[in-house]
Amino acid sequence: MTDSAPYRFAVAIDPSDIDFMGHVNNASYLKWVQEAVISHWRGIAPAEEIARHLWVALKHEITYRKPAFVNDDVIATVILKKVFGARAFYQTIIRRGEDVLAEVSSSWCCLDAKTGRPARLAASVVERFFSKQT
Repeated sequence: MTDSAPYRFAVAIDPSDIDFMGHVNNASYLKWVQEAVISHWRGIAPAEEIARHLWVALKHEITYRKPAFVNDDVIATVILKKVFGARAFYQTIIRRGEDVLAEVSSSWCCLDAKTGRPARLAASVVERFFSKQT
């Protein structure tokens, strides 16, 4: 299976994201990744699957390239690399125009919303994310 189609998520920079150095605090980038990945899930998965499953981050590996500032137009581009069992592996590139601000590799675990236990997605749901329609 190849990577999913890129999913673009517009990032809203809030004044509270700005740290003592006058640029976006590093922790805000992780908040954006979470928002972008969850938006990707909610934008493609069927409503019944969204209601039945939750996602939690297991690991983020982030490389910061350039700072972001309060008035910047920032886009997070999410690519689902693979799904294995109850885990999903994402690559997220955060950009301001052509400038790459950060690159994030992350792994996520799908949980059953009722039990809180890891849950595999049906193959038909996973296929939706890798189809050319996304």
